[in-house]
Amino acid sequence: MTIVGAVLALAVVVTAVVVLVQSLGGEDDERTRLAGALAMAPPDSVRFSWTDWTGVRREVGLDLDAASPGTAVEDLLDRGFEEDLTATTALGSSSVVMQQRLGFSPATLDWELFSQGPTVATLTMRAGPDLDFDFVAARLREAGYEEPDSATGTWVADPVEDQITSVISPELTIISLDRDAGMLYASDTLTGALVALEAGADRETRALPSEVVAAAGDPLSASLFTGDHACSALAMARADVTDEEAGKALVAAAGDVNPLTGFSIGAGAGGDVRVVMGFESEEQARTNAETRAVLATGPAPGQGGDFDERFTLDRVTVTGQAVTFDLVPEPGAYVLSDLGNGPVLFATC
Repeated sequence: MTIVGAVLALAVVVTAVVVLVQSLGGEDDERTRLAGALAMAPPDSVRFSWTDWTGVRREVGLDLDAASPGTAVEDLLDRGFEEDLTATTALGSSSVVMQQRLGFSPATLDWELFSQGPTVATLTMRAGPDLDFDFVAARLREAGYEEPDSATGTWVADPVEDQITSVISPELTIISLDRDAGMLYASDTLTGALVALEAGADRETRALPSEVVAAAGDPLSASLFTGDHACSALAMARADVTDEEAGKALVAAAGDVNPLTGFSIGAGAGGDVRVVMGFESEEQARTNAETRAVLATGPAPGQGGDFDERFTLDRVTVTGQAVTFDLVPEPGAYVLSDLGNGPVLFATC
């Protein structure tokens, strides 16, 4: 049987797992942790990387604090990597130095959101309950950061004069502390740090459709995209010519696909992965639930092999204009890491 023929044969089977549920309607009365973080992201962001450090520490069985040694932070990252929970962090390569020299790190942060846009990239971080802002300020001062004139001003490290900049991520060059809100903001530019601080105070930013964010739930780690960015970053055009042509044939055989209004892939406690796609209408959502379920259970051109070698498609749910795909990864598969970057056939536009 040809690849296209196999896809058509799968269509009858896969549509049986599609479930329709009542639309969520408007905004949730109580935001999830992820939704609350996204509301603090700069408004022109197009890609978001979420890491729930409190949840990750709990999942891997580590209880850390500001006094934990660098080796304990390395252990956190290693265990998180094995569980496919740290591919989304922007702090990975800097974590040990942060713990030793900056006074905060994945050991003491509650969560981290890395937002990327056309002009700035920013880090929005919530302090854990035991993080001491006086301790952080003292460590930043010792590391060579120039101290601001105000409590929420920017701490700036000079790449020429301060050695710390050679051992941390550029996104930690400029840091703002908001003690009252329990927040930390950072960027590689002054503009980025100020934009992050302003967006964090506003807490009304909506870069992603509310139904996509609600359906994503509260993952331990996640990658999220606006619709236009998803249609570019996950497109089959990122594959080589042979795989791109194979992808076109598979899509044509599966049925109609529509552009995305938003996309999320997140890993939860226990290892299950949830993919959410947003569409312009409920009719499009229902159509794409069936089409993309077929694509998600067949060959994976551009990724190699078949998707069912990586995960089992457990359930497909349509909620208003959002479609949720619940995936159960195969042992040893790094589904979030693999499918957070294109080409991803079942997410193509």
